[in-house]
Amino acid sequence: MPSPADVSSCAVSDLAHLTQVQGGDRKAFVVLYNCHVRAVYWFALKMVRSIADAEDITQDTFVIAWSKRHAIRPVDQSVLPWLLVTARYLGNNRIRSRARDDHHRTDSDLSNFPDPQHRSVHDEVQSRMLLDAIDHAVGQLSETDQTLYYLCIDEGLSYEQAARALGTSHGAVRNRLARVRITLRGKLSAQKEALS
Repeated sequence: MPSPADVSSCAVSDLAHLTQVQGGDRKAFVVLYNCHVRAVYWFALKMVRSIADAEDITQDTFVIAWSKRHAIRPVDQSVLPWLLVTARYLGNNRIRSRARDDHHRTDSDLSNFPDPQHRSVHDEVQSRMLLDAIDHAVGQLSETDQTLYYLCIDEGLSYEQAARALGTSHGAVRNRLARVRITLRGKLSAQKEALS
């Protein structure tokens, strides 16, 4: 997979590559794939917490991108938000499918899971609720803000790298991410008070 530097240098030409992809250029699609596969994979992995599922979601996202290439609309001159929304849709479907499968799990299947005695049930519930609250709060952000969150906070890209990936300025990323952090802090502090 490409490095964060490779990812950030690719998006400058997303629009040109997208135009070529929409014309059926497979080489341009490979360039877009190489530019964004890492971000899509890590987004999916954080969402579903399974390497195999994240790989499947990533593959399916790019298969859908090719098949719907004429419908892709870039956001802030980048196709990454479109890819992440597609990956989120596929991830939600995978999570629902997994929940249905878990519901039908028999007691004998439970013997395959490790004994979680090292953490109390209360700690597990608190952790799960916090992760759910974070995921929910991030899910309420705009597509661009979600992309910034995943690029800068999850992926660890610098403001400059994220700015290049989104085709915007360093200052715009810095200011927008500051607002995202304030919004998330407010939502999560309300969740923390509810847990107390």
